[in-house]
Amino acid sequence: MASVHHDSMQHFASGAWTLVLAFAVSVIGSLIGLSCTRRARGETSRAARFRWITFGAVAIGGVAIWLMHFIAMLGFDIPGAAIKFSTGLTALSALVAVVVVGIGLALVAWSGFTRTRLVIAGVLAGTGVAGMHYLGMSAIRFKGHLNYDPSLVTLSVVIAIAAATAAFWFTLVVKTPGASVAAGLAMAVAVTGMHYTGMAAVSVTPDVSVPAPQGTDVFNLVFPVFVISGVVVGAMLWTLFTTTKSLNEPAGYAR
Repeated sequence: MASVHHDSMQHFASGAWTLVLAFAVSVIGSLIGLSCTRRARGETSRAARFRWITFGAVAIGGVAIWLMHFIAMLGFDIPGAAIKFSTGLTALSALVAVVVVGIGLALVAWSGFTRTRLVIAGVLAGTGVAGMHYLGMSAIRFKGHLNYDPSLVTLSVVIAIAAATAAFWFTLVVKTPGASVAAGLAMAVAVTGMHYTGMAAVSVTPDVSVPAPQGTDVFNLVFPVFVISGVVVGAMLWTLFTTTKSLNEPAGYAR
């Protein structure tokens, strides 16, 4: 059975707006999540630090990574094939993104910040981006199989790790007015760059012996989560703007 390559598949079947909206959502989630991480470093209470790290993990893992991925997937189409998604694997991919990113954020926000922790946190966050993407892709159900170009898969993971590390560096090391914006953009580049590089690695092999796909349409997955995410983002912004900022953020950068 021959594979169907990129001239047959479509990644922007719904128009370029899916790319624009996905990137914008990723920027917003990243800006909020990285701002929460900065706030966590300024807290002396363990409970307060945990709260901000949790907020940051949900904003980055749940909104900037997971929601971005499935908004982008609104444009994915295999002509002539019905595409469904496993709800269980889709939910698991969101959990993986939030947990792995949360561990990375905790590493740089919970204790003294060092270059080693920066690199490890970047690797964890980048791995979270990649893990969510490929687990989310494994949720696809259609009459066929997905295949991947190993070199492009590797490149996608490298992009995610490098840009996530840069985002943490901008957030926690560079103390300039534009650093927060640069950090959010760097993280969004990590997520969207990884996604579309990963999608470039995909080819599909039709297989009529595969049972008819069972699951949920991507729009039915994205729409309720989009609405819920809007409420979550609003709550996080309200918390960021209405709570007193701690003045005890650790100073300096240990080597």
